[in-house]
Amino acid sequence: MTTPDTPVIELRDLHKAYGELEVLKGVSLTAPAGQVVSLIGSSGSGKSTLLRCANLLEDSQQGEILFCGEAVKWKGRPADRRPADAKQVTRIRTNLSMVFQQFNLWAHMSILRNVMEAPVTVLGEDPSVVETRARALLDKVGIGDKCDVYPAQLSGGQQQRAAIARALAMEPKALLFDEPTSALDPELEQEVVKVIKDLAAEGRTMIIVTHDMRLAADVSDHVVFLHQGLIAEEGPPETLFGSPHTERLKQFLSATVPA
Repeated sequence: MTTPDTPVIELRDLHKAYGELEVLKGVSLTAPAGQVVSLIGSSGSGKSTLLRCANLLEDSQQGEILFCGEAVKWKGRPADRRPADAKQVTRIRTNLSMVFQQFNLWAHMSILRNVMEAPVTVLGEDPSVVETRARALLDKVGIGDKCDVYPAQLSGGQQQRAAIARALAMEPKALLFDEPTSALDPELEQEVVKVIKDLAAEGRTMIIVTHDMRLAADVSDHVVFLHQGLIAEEGPPETLFGSPHTERLKQFLSATVPA
């Protein structure tokens, strides 16, 4: 039974390996409704893999994944287990919108059509209703005047804002961001950071994988520091960034946080 305190996403003792390479070694994470959880750590620590497992884009070998209290059903041996219920996977994915590092917009569609596509084709919504919502979302992210242009005609920052509008068009219960600003130069990065901060201020449930420590400090309710496939330290941003406990986190922050 779902209650107001039921987390939107809950991961319990998640393990993921690619052959002999063990990427996640037993990670547990909770994303409560209306809160922002940021995942930080060096390259190869397992951040993006964890996010992809949460969205069922990757199959984990061990552990539980719960969405709004509903546990994902699995079949097969641990080494090659996979979701047992395709309809459940579709239902979960339509409520978890992911924003990728490289935008992943459809090049042959206008920006408006990019935002409309999934609600119309996946959810079967009325195109006229979706178009109204899509135009409002493009206005919201500051590119309402770009509805009729194509992705190649936009800057990287504009493309990422279009990708965020596309994610919001599904009216998801949570947004998942995988390094949303790392492909952008600093000026364009700030355009996207502003949108993410606005979404956080609205009380959106989000999990953000980021290299931007200032973004993590500004928007997060909870920060998780991953190291070699395990959570090395976690807590509120003021604690993690203000008084880190572990030497590994201290070293990481000294190398990544601007003076």
